[in-house]
Amino acid sequence: MPQPNLNALLQQAQKMQQEMMEAQEKLKDERIEATAGGGMVKVVMTGDLEVKELTIDPDAVDPEDVEMLQDMVMAAINEAMRQASDLQAKAAGGGAGGMDPAAALEQLGGMGGLGGLLGGGAPGGPGGPGGAPNRAARRKQR
Repeated sequence: MPQPNLNALLQQAQKMQQEMMEAQEKLKDERIEATAGGGMVKVVMTGDLEVKELTIDPDAVDPEDVEMLQDMVMAAINEAMRQASDLQAKAAGGGAGGMDPAAALEQLGGMGGLGGLLGGGAPGGPGGPGGAPNRAARRKQR
């Protein structure tokens, strides 16, 4: 099995990291708006989960029913957080070319495709099942 070009692999990993950092920066500029209570409570949040604005309609303020106002605020914040999380997930998928880490490893042939760098070892290769023992194993045999 041919060994992957480690320099190309490192460059690809660095590129993916840079794309993820750029996506995270863009999330700071994204705005999500969520409402509750028919618009009586409005929350504006950034894509990186920072609450920027909280608006409460004066009609929602009832000293006799503070709990309802609290519930509406929580509902609006939770909805904004859900939308921001969805936005983050989309940004993460796009930054890695739509490929999750497990798929990237699979494309490299799993852990064995890294030539045993992570302790796996390819079947039939040095350190792998049925292959020649690695240097440490040969020392133990002496």
